[in-house]
Amino acid sequence: MLFSLRELVQWLGFATFEMFLHLLALTVFSLLVVLKADGFARLSWWVVFAPLFSADGLSTYFTAIVSVRLCQEGEKRLAVLRLFWVVTVLSLKFVCEILLCQKLQERSRELWFGLIVSPVFILLQLLMIRACRVN
Repeated sequence: MLFSLRELVQWLGFATFEMFLHLLALTVFSLLVVLKADGFARLSWWVVFAPLFSADGLSTYFTAIVSVRLCQEGEKRLAVLRLFWVVTVLSLKFVCEILLCQKLQERSRELWFGLIVSPVFILLQLLMIRACRVN
């Protein structure tokens, strides 16, 4: 079952532009992972993860602009709720990306994968709660 764009915007809290931005970053990231895994390019993992990091930064910037505009239009409550939600989602995603990149780059024994994906579990719980609250 596929979700419509309207349902995705409503559940995820991202604008269509932000979802396109993250989809584009995921595509470039996937291409770089394939190039690194096959040995065609000698890239560090930090370079491979750079599209995801830049998408998070651009999405945060876009959210700040939208929140300022909503405040100017008198929608302060909506602006604060949107800003809080998107920053929470992006920060959990960013922490997971940073931990995974550190694990792959340094081959650290101290970082186990349960710790690395724990922000994703928290994010999934938050999305589940949000999906139940949305009509």
